[in-house]
Amino acid sequence: MSSETIATVTKIMESLPDSLQQQVVEHLREYIATLQEEKEWDNLVNKTQNKLIDFAKKAKQEIAEGKANTNPTMINYIY
Repeated sequence: MSSETIATVTKIMESLPDSLQQQVVEHLREYIATLQEEKEWDNLVNKTQNKLIDFAKKAKQEIAEGKANTNPTMINYIY
């Protein structure tokens, strides 16, 4: 984040009463935590996407051949 952006946020925060500043800080913490969780999820999906596609193709092929495994333990092999 640029110094200018930080200065803008600081000015906005300073214009608020202390009680509202505290509320804004709490909302920002929650929002940032949510963004971090979403980023982690995106990274996990990107990391495993090819494996998931491969498993889906294999499952589709096995279903078409009539030899699908009804035991859903293949998910353990993703990691």
